[in-house]
Amino acid sequence: MFHYLKYFLFHVIGLAAAAAMYLGSDWIIYGLIVIFGGYLLLDATLGDDITTPDFQHPGILTAQLWLALPLLSLIVFSFTWQVSPGDLFGLGEFLTGLTGYDVLAAKAEASWVSNTCAVIITGLMIGMVGTITAHELTHRTWDPISMFVGRWLLAFSFDVAFAVEHVYGHHRYVSTTKDPATAPRGRNVYYHVLASTITGNISALKLEAERLRRMGYSTLSVRNSVLRGYVMSSFIVALAFMAGGVEAMLLFIAAGLFGKALLEIVNYMEHYGMVRNPELPVQPRHSWNTNKRFSSWTMFNLTRHSHHHAHGEVPYQDLRPYPEAPTMINGYLATIVVALIPPLWHHLMTPKVLEWDEKYASDEEKVLAAEANRNSGIKGLMEHGQVTTQQA
Repeated sequence: MFHYLKYFLFHVIGLAAAAAMYLGSDWIIYGLIVIFGGYLLLDATLGDDITTPDFQHPGILTAQLWLALPLLSLIVFSFTWQVSPGDLFGLGEFLTGLTGYDVLAAKAEASWVSNTCAVIITGLMIGMVGTITAHELTHRTWDPISMFVGRWLLAFSFDVAFAVEHVYGHHRYVSTTKDPATAPRGRNVYYHVLASTITGNISALKLEAERLRRMGYSTLSVRNSVLRGYVMSSFIVALAFMAGGVEAMLLFIAAGLFGKALLEIVNYMEHYGMVRNPELPVQPRHSWNTNKRFSSWTMFNLTRHSHHHAHGEVPYQDLRPYPEAPTMINGYLATIVVALIPPLWHHLMTPKVLEWDEKYASDEEKVLAAEANRNSGIKGLMEHGQVTTQQA
């Protein structure tokens, strides 16, 4: 039973985030500290999870993924209520009467600090409850319910295009120069967020246009899922405007863009510096892996990225830990923090990249890696690339 319940932790975290919005002001700040600090602390203290349970009732684990859509809707509604000028639907008055806690007074004490924390928490939830769940669901191209839920989850971060580019582009070209989501050696994470977002959308539009052309439909057809995705995101933005006016709409857009940025930061750290011949199969060595227990439990084994890319059709609960695969710096949130500090990132990752060249790269990949090192702009990598060239 525990192995089923551990994957419901994200529901608990999501409900706590929503509750913080209604408690208001200082509680929103405390909520961010607890969520952020809790991830770092629990990943640091709970160690690795390398178990591979046999789940007899996988339908339970699929249903809890579907529950992410009403949960994220609740979180975003709670956020919109908190940052809007009025008492939307009289909810504050109702909760005050129900609980005895003066929700409206707490809302009135909101400051720019608490609103900023609310944006960050909501962005985190859009990334964790929304994008990570959608990542799992949109791989299930044979299941219309999962695809429907997954695409709407992605709409909160303006990224329904991900359902096309990730499955049909990223998984094909991962760890090559053709993949927008794979960061070359030496790239700055902030540049990567922008570059991967733009080129990823362009790739998704091209992939969808090719699909429609093969089926005999126009690119501008209503069947274009990428264009429909833009409309879906616009619909959510319109709802935020109707609920709380321009300020609430802009703050929601900020939260959604933060959620999208988190995805690209995760892409950055999952494949940074990897090289591969696009004509050869993807292997577990072509992704950075981690088995940190808390990250694994709350992110549906996204942490087991090496197995996911080697076998993208495998559901999250059946992914194997691959402890022998190349490993990240730490758990996901800790690695995100490091990635946001480029000097620290390159200081810690340069030895790992060179270890990958030595321990994991094939002979052909060693040649590609040497070229990537020379072009990286990172002193430690460039020196190694020069030595490799001289030896060759």
